[in-house]
Amino acid sequence: MLSEAMPMNFRRRRRRTPSDTLRRALMEMAENQATIIDHKERSWASITFAGTRHQLDLVFEGTDAVEAAERFITNLPEHLFEIPGQLVADATVISVDHQLGPDPRMQVCTEVLLLEDN
Repeated sequence: MLSEAMPMNFRRRRRRTPSDTLRRALMEMAENQATIIDHKERSWASITFAGTRHQLDLVFEGTDAVEAAERFITNLPEHLFEIPGQLVADATVISVDHQLGPDPRMQVCTEVLLLEDN
């Protein structure tokens, strides 16, 4: 049996998880003006459905970023997510902490419920 040597610069690509895809989608919605400072994920199930509940905290710093945050908050509940193998059952803003002043800042806590699409 012949074996071929793998090139030294070969790297395995990590498979993108639904969590990765969700974070990327939220950052796009945030116009790449936010930083995700926390992401908690826990399994969720009922008799008919299974999935995961995600809670993410995003921080927007600066005038332009805060304006992007306001658009993010407005658009999140109706956004159509495209996450392979998952359905977004609910996407809501849980809380908002808005600081005014010379360096405006907004922290947005969101919760997203993903259901496995089998």
